[in-house]
Amino acid sequence: MAKQNVAEQFVDILARAGVKRLYGVVGDSLNPVVDAIRRTPGIDWIQVRHEETAAFAAGAEAQLTGGPAACAGSCGPGNLHLINGLYDAHRSMAPVLALASQIPSSEIGLGYFQETHPDQLFRECSHYSELISNPQQMPRVLQTAIQHAIGRGGVSVLALPGDIASAPAPDKAIDHALMTSRPTVRPGDGEIDQLAALIDKAKRVTLFCGSGTAGAHAEVMEFAERIKAPVGHALRGKEWIQYDNPYDVGMSGLLGYGAAYEATHACDLLILLGTDFPYNAFLPDDVKIVQVDVRPEHLGRRSKLELAVWGDVKETLRCLTPRVKVKTDRKFLDRMLKKHADALEGVVKAYTRKVDKHVPIHPEYVASVLDELAADDAVFTVDTGMCNVWAARYISPNGRRRIIGSFSHGSMANALPQAIGAQFTDRGRQVISMSGDGGFSMLMGDFLTLVQYDLPVKIVLFNNSSLGMVELEMLVAGLPSYGTTNHNPDFAAIARAVGAYGVRVEKPKQLGSALKDAFRHKGPALIDIVTDPNALSIPPKISAEMVSGFALSASKIVLDGGVGRMLQMARSNLRNVPRP
Repeated sequence: MAKQNVAEQFVDILARAGVKRLYGVVGDSLNPVVDAIRRTPGIDWIQVRHEETAAFAAGAEAQLTGGPAACAGSCGPGNLHLINGLYDAHRSMAPVLALASQIPSSEIGLGYFQETHPDQLFRECSHYSELISNPQQMPRVLQTAIQHAIGRGGVSVLALPGDIASAPAPDKAIDHALMTSRPTVRPGDGEIDQLAALIDKAKRVTLFCGSGTAGAHAEVMEFAERIKAPVGHALRGKEWIQYDNPYDVGMSGLLGYGAAYEATHACDLLILLGTDFPYNAFLPDDVKIVQVDVRPEHLGRRSKLELAVWGDVKETLRCLTPRVKVKTDRKFLDRMLKKHADALEGVVKAYTRKVDKHVPIHPEYVASVLDELAADDAVFTVDTGMCNVWAARYISPNGRRRIIGSFSHGSMANALPQAIGAQFTDRGRQVISMSGDGGFSMLMGDFLTLVQYDLPVKIVLFNNSSLGMVELEMLVAGLPSYGTTNHNPDFAAIARAVGAYGVRVEKPKQLGSALKDAFRHKGPALIDIVTDPNALSIPPKISAEMVSGFALSASKIVLDGGVGRMLQMARSNLRNVPRP
């Protein structure tokens, strides 16, 4: 058997760790690794048109599978393009390994062509970022990088010079078993007892849930029932906690709705479950707060805590729920449920008034129809900006759907590349990119990647020819909108020109059939929907600080945008409130 070189050993270890593919753009220093992938079964090279797409795609894949995913860029400018997608993956706690290939090792530090120092450049968006400068470092450095990404949840970056990648692998390399899953983290009995005592003493308890409640829906519901607590959520907690939730009071944040803001302020004990909700202005400063999080560095960095509990939500609640006394008083819970339903009743009419005749089309109406027609297990990837608003209010989670976006990093242009990564995990699953025209056009070149690999991603393009969220920020600040208008082509025509399915929708009556036809199409499809740029009206009480700082819940300022099927659930929950 021929002796392995470092690149072959690198690829072999990735495959053994469960990495199925590397997303990237080939070139010079990266060529030895790409060639090793070509000759290694079980792992594929996915050619994208921009390395930023590669990083976003890997991050989405990792979020869907829970396992490691990988991306790569050639030396200098190639791997620098990865950085935005890696920031997003890291802040989303997605286990991603990034290969940043490097110039020849003998030239490092001498101002060589395309020289950068990726081991330094990527440190802020990774748990581990190192240079492999000697073949003897393999495979230990790679194994360490993989374990950082999986164990700590986030990005690891390895810089690998092309000459080192081509060098013979060490004869007696230390090759140990790889850690490919994370353990559960349980708080100590002392912390559980302290938390139980705080809950038993409190008369009004509210739960506020984030993405850390993934996999803990049943435990949260059981706990909420035991202590009669309303349950609100952050945007990243929506897909995990909103469905089948008789205690739901909506979402807090500028994109929020319902009674979540009031429920978090009117209680006497607020329990933050698995959320690093960044907008501390939405959190109360006169209420006792407890935070439960698997990441200890998250504890207490947004608000003053009465108690910090280090543990994952599911395991913590399994230990906690039997220890707290059953509460029988539902007054606070029922009051919040009624306020939630009333708040939704007040805004739901916004997208029901003459929507079948309104031109340009209400984007709220588009999102509502999309929610109805999409598959029960669809994956939605959502562009930052107004698409976040429509997804937050209209896409109904059910425990099987997934909603992925740049919810912590807040990057534009994330939806299309994330859809690529999502679709590669399962070609038979419906993947829908909710793209804005600004975000889509920014990385539009990778629509060609969909065509090249015949990925059946459906791009639902909310085309209002503007940067809508930026216009909102300017208008609220008292500034005239400037630099926010896009002069767009017929995107559907572009889609057809490159060999994909494309249709343009300008009238509401065309919408349903256009979406159905696109969803039935077996390959990639783009539905270019001309939407109303003035869809989001601005209430008179909103201030510049509220928008730019996300400093007040939309449950109080009520952006006039509707809430879709969430009203139905709120009405149902209200009907289930016991009557005296």
